[in-house]
Amino acid sequence: MPPDAARILAFDTSAAHCAAALLSGGTVLATRSEEMDRGQAERLFPLLEEVLAEGGLGWRDLDAVAVGTGPGNFTGIRIAVAAARGLALSLSRPAIGVSGFEALAEAAPGPVLASIDARRGMVHLQLLDGEQAAAPVTAPLDALPPLPGAAGAACIGHEAGAVAAVLGARAAAPRLPVAQAIAQVAARRRDRPQPRPAPLYLRGADAAPASDQPPVILP
Repeated sequence: MPPDAARILAFDTSAAHCAAALLSGGTVLATRSEEMDRGQAERLFPLLEEVLAEGGLGWRDLDAVAVGTGPGNFTGIRIAVAAARGLALSLSRPAIGVSGFEALAEAAPGPVLASIDARRGMVHLQLLDGEQAAAPVTAPLDALPPLPGAAGAACIGHEAGAVAAVLGARAAAPRLPVAQAIAQVAARRRDRPQPRPAPLYLRGADAAPASDQPPVILP
């Protein structure tokens, strides 16, 4: 099956939302996004069922699942990545991980400086140009380091205007909702071997560690 004909269910819980999109042959059949600070673990699968029902497909009709891998909220990323791995195993379908940087850059022309909230006055930044991507950088919003290639790039995401003003980029809005962007990136990758999705953590957790050990996502 050509990549652009694939039926892909994509979802993301890396921020204060629960988002999903169903893509078939390049057409968005259904999409949902609900803002929430917590409760993604309980809401994710009912939301996915609703998206599938709206799109007229069942789980076995899917050719792949795609998931946002962060960076972002630690718990949210784990929820989504674990769900994608479980679905891949139970459905015998590939699971494709897509970073938040890649989702922000999807469908935007030219180089993109993607910006994601790292909390506590910090931002995660990555410069992307097509299939090429620089190493991500995490820095204080009020003390951003020079980034080679950022001048003139489209800055998309968290505090885009402030980041663009400091680094000589130009602020721009995302071209697509996050789940739809993840689905489209995954559709292009589906015909290539993919590693299992893994959380993209760029800084330590804000919360103190729990006394009990959390579940471990195996490599």
